[in-house]
Amino acid sequence: MKKYLAEFIGTFWLVLGGCGSALLAAGFPNVGIGLLGVALAFGLTVLTMAYAIGSISGAHLNPAVTIGLCVGGRIGAKEILPYVISQILGAIAAAGVLYIIVTGNGSPIGNFAANGYGEHSPGHYSMLAAITSEFIMTFMFLIIILGATDEKAPKGFAGIAIGLALTLIHLVSIPVTNTSVNPARSISQALFVGDWALSQLWLFIIIPIAGAALAGVVYKYLAKS
Repeated sequence: MKKYLAEFIGTFWLVLGGCGSALLAAGFPNVGIGLLGVALAFGLTVLTMAYAIGSISGAHLNPAVTIGLCVGGRIGAKEILPYVISQILGAIAAAGVLYIIVTGNGSPIGNFAANGYGEHSPGHYSMLAAITSEFIMTFMFLIIILGATDEKAPKGFAGIAIGLALTLIHLVSIPVTNTSVNPARSISQALFVGDWALSQLWLFIIIPIAGAALAGVVYKYLAKS
């Protein structure tokens, strides 16, 4: 239960910090942090949780990461469901907190940092562009996670590499989909937006998981002695 509680807390922090920066600070009049700030916020949530709870649960904070690590041989299949449930519940709890804060000055929630494609993409990118972006970004994210946490990798630096990787991913792909690479993050925001966000949610569940699973297969091959 300690592992699952740690995943709940970690994913709560990821959504609160990452999506919260997008909703509250990105475009704040004249002094907003912009896309660079949002990208950095997402990276910082993972970096800080890697060191806070990494020794307890591994700090997956993401169903796609959990599945990719399973495919890569790092965790057992029986761990997937409780990890994923904990992550989704943590993300939803954070979205609930954000809803209270965002609407606290009478503002509507708008797109609530939900992920989308087509007319709901920040840059109006197509579904194919969204699929390509989410697949490749999640694939690379897992390659970095698997490599940085390999027993042969330098000790103590995994959190930095993984946090910076997520920052880079957001720098590239926020204009395309608002960046998911994390089904829990996508589910939590879509539940509050409803409508179009729920109808497009399938992409942000299936595609990151597929990218992560392929990365698990590829890294397992690369690391085989």
